[in-house]
Amino acid sequence: MTTDDATGELDVSDLDRHMGVPMEPGLLKEPVATNDIRRWVQAMHYPNPLHYDDRWAAASRFSGIVAPQSFTVACDTSHGCSPAQVGRIPESHLIFGGDDWWFFGPRVWPGDHLICHRMPYDYRVTETKFAGPTCFQRGDTLYVNQRGERVALQRSTAIRYRPRRAKEKQLFSEPQEPSWTDGQLAELEERKLAFIDQIQALGHDPRPWGSVSAGDRLAEHVLGPHSLASFTTEWRAYPMTTWGATRKGPTSLSAEELGYTKEMAGLEGDREVERVNPELTDGAYHGPSRGHLQPRWAEHVGMPRGYGYGASMGAWVLDYVSGWAGEWGMVTHSEAQYRNPAFTGDATFLSGVVAETWVDRRGRHLVRVDVDMRNQDDAVLARAKVEVALPDEAALAAGRVNDGQERGSIR
Repeated sequence: MTTDDATGELDVSDLDRHMGVPMEPGLLKEPVATNDIRRWVQAMHYPNPLHYDDRWAAASRFSGIVAPQSFTVACDTSHGCSPAQVGRIPESHLIFGGDDWWFFGPRVWPGDHLICHRMPYDYRVTETKFAGPTCFQRGDTLYVNQRGERVALQRSTAIRYRPRRAKEKQLFSEPQEPSWTDGQLAELEERKLAFIDQIQALGHDPRPWGSVSAGDRLAEHVLGPHSLASFTTEWRAYPMTTWGATRKGPTSLSAEELGYTKEMAGLEGDREVERVNPELTDGAYHGPSRGHLQPRWAEHVGMPRGYGYGASMGAWVLDYVSGWAGEWGMVTHSEAQYRNPAFTGDATFLSGVVAETWVDRRGRHLVRVDVDMRNQDDAVLARAKVEVALPDEAALAAGRVNDGQERGSIR
């Protein structure tokens, strides 16, 4: 298939040679710092004191601040995107389409230093209402800590499309931000307390598997209204966005070589240019990422205004279920599909229901939570199926809970 300006088809002929070929690993220069974790939960709107409050964390099973599972993606130099955007697709752009996560047990602690091994997985081209012919491309990132423990595997989906076609189709055609009255904003703040109260009420206690039944509903989680300021806070919570923070770049290819349009290619991630003029390599100012934070460039890639990050949306899902599960629970697998971006001015509402409970062949007591994410207009932003391991009452009573989450333990 070749690029045709009349039809808007995608030329994906360069992709096959990359599938299954390992890429250069990603590595940040510095180990995880406690304030990296605090900055992360602040940016992700996750008010769980386990991850930012010293006194609360000291009384926990961890005896100190530990990263939420969602923080794993912040240990990468491309938030899982680079293996899902290999190969040149001329005149294209990219947004996130979803993430699968598998967690193996070890937590991320202050002082940990992860290396990220990457490999492109597969791709397919299909017709979409958003941009006509669209490539859904997937790639894997394996997160391994300095002790050689596998922390997690992330399979990201990138949506690669031609911005010109997206602008023609105008699927997102509401450039004006919604207007919120003072009363509506006060109501949002009141609704946010349900999720906070759920975390505080559980405290450091376990949520036993036997206490959970299909049909149980999680407390609602409310985020927003989003703004350019809140999206910028998200972006800056990824250590990779700090000048000079990465030892190995997000990819060996430039955005131009990947096929980004001339206006959006830029020099993001270019380590040589960074040494001279780092602003040119900063995704908040130049390059493919600036569409999130600069309305002019959001419109250029087919969006009506500033929009949030797909990787952050995945974090919202993980944090939502983790907050309900408590510090004795652990997400083992999450499968999330992103349907619509979160735009500036929008609020995001997460709801969840327990779909099933079971004991697997390894003896783990598991729960599946189905998560629904919508905005104030009831548009679906994301849907996810999240599996979480909870402690069994008998194991708790006998003191036999060994789920591999303690510092330095291999499950």
